Amino acid sequence: MSVARIRRNDYGVLTPPALGAWTPELTVTVVIPAHDRQETLDLTLAALAAQSYPADLLDVIVVDDGSAPPLRLPDLCPAATRLLPSAPGGWGRAWALQTGIDAASGEVVLVLDADMVPHRGHVEAQLRWHHLAPYLVVLGWIDFTADAVLPAPAEVREALEAGNEEKLFHLSPLRHDWAEKIIEEHDGLRTAPNALAARVHVGATASYPAALLRRIGGLDTSLVLAEDTELGYRLAQAGAVFVPDPDARAWHLGLPTAMRDWAALKRYNDPFVADRVPNRRYLRVNQGRRWLVPYVDCVVEGEHAYEDVRATVDGLLAASLPDVRVTVTGPWRDLGSGRRHPLRDPDLDLRLIHATFEHDPRVRLTPPSAPPPGAVAPYRLRVPPGWMPGHDTLQRLTEHLDEHDLGALCVALAEEGDGVVVARLERTAALARAALLTRPDEHLDDVIHEVFGVEWVDGESWGFVRRPKVYPPRRRPLTELEQQALQHEKEITRLRRRAAALQAEMSQLRREAGKAERDAVRWRDKAEAWRQEAVRLTRAKERTVLKRAVRRVRDLTFPDQ
Repeated sequence: MSVARIRRNDYGVLTPPALGAWTPELTVTVVIPAHDRQETLDLTLAALAAQSYPADLLDVIVVDDGSAPPLRLPDLCPAATRLLPSAPGGWGRAWALQTGIDAASGEVVLVLDADMVPHRGHVEAQLRWHHLAPYLVVLGWIDFTADAVLPAPAEVREALEAGNEEKLFHLSPLRHDWAEKIIEEHDGLRTAPNALAARVHVGATASYPAALLRRIGGLDTSLVLAEDTELGYRLAQAGAVFVPDPDARAWHLGLPTAMRDWAALKRYNDPFVADRVPNRRYLRVNQGRRWLVPYVDCVVEGEHAYEDVRATVDGLLAASLPDVRVTVTGPWRDLGSGRRHPLRDPDLDLRLIHATFEHDPRVRLTPPSAPPPGAVAPYRLRVPPGWMPGHDTLQRLTEHLDEHDLGALCVALAEEGDGVVVARLERTAALARAALLTRPDEHLDDVIHEVFGVEWVDGESWGFVRRPKVYPPRRRPLTELEQQALQHEKEITRLRRRAAALQAEMSQLRREAGKAERDAVRWRDKAEAWRQEAVRLTRAKERTVLKRAVRRVRDLTFPDQ
């Protein structure tokens, strides 16, 4: 059976059947993580008991994440419903979800939070997509309600069976506006770039092929919050296509934390997301930082001359793009510790490479066939030893690949007798998608080109050069021109320092001038105050003299009075 080939995230090549007009075959396990949510859980289970998806293909696992008192299964719930305690050793939504995923038997896992009330066709709407391709992640559509008074479970079931789900609650004007805007602006995510499509992944209601979830290792159970963002990133790297379905509607009872306290949630999540999701470039503005998941994983084959390998690795580590990890492949375990002639050792180059990078935390020494350890970067660059990228080469290549949403960028470095020497930047998501789809009689690159696109460019124009004949560079006598350039550089440095000193002196003079001006203003104010006081005293004295004169005239004129 051939698998549908979706280009980038354009799932428009698939035609889902109308609800109620098809025959489902896949089994689905609905996993519900819950903590102290008994009242809303009862409504979630009542709604699941009235789903249009065949009951014999659906089972439910409720995972109690340490509720007090413990949760219980209500009378009204799907027949195949189990209540499990969260696995020992951890806590939180991601931990509880992983407990349920580990216990799930369905071919599809549908995650539903315990404060969600799905419409009757919710499960069917999502599962119809999974019957069309085995690498889809289907996202439900959420309506929010802030109703304080909730209906009884029986009322929920009756409303679903009567097709009156929309009348169960009052619709809140608040929505996931940012997600719906991305979906609307990109034709339902069909034209969304790979990284942007993954960003819309909100796990309150979403379904996944169980095999895909297990292949990527499930959830990051070290996270409390931000687990959906991180999971969406890794699903994208595994080749997933994200499909939002407005017919897979569900009520969210109450407003989520993202709407009630967005600033506090973002402040908490940002450090965890920055460390694990390299595509969030705005969170990685610190040039000196190292991150758990690099943006580009560079691969250099170590079974070559020491000088060639070192030059290439040095060039990659000196790139303007800081979050880079370099993997050097080679038979490192075969380097024995027995007696040997140090200078005539047949493995001398390997030993020198090992000694150079063994203790550099940015470099990993791995066997050639070993899978890359650690978290998966969104891009992988393969560079032949002996070729050095320019300072901004890596950044320019990734920006070009990202701008055009390509699967691979092949950089032609040189033409030799046995073919073309090539450096190659690959999108991890494209490689994973192609690996799922490539038949034995096909070449992987043909499928990558079909589902994402492959482009060839010239290496020289992108900054690649051969390593210098002498590497690492050695000190040597300077030529006359180099000596003149050095003298000019020293003179420039001296003039810059003199200019800085003059600038500081000018700043000091400005400060002193300002102080003198302020002093002058202050003395002018004092002088004015003294002048006004003198006028006041003069007028007071004049009034006293006048009064005395009046009394004297009166005494002379009227001596008897």
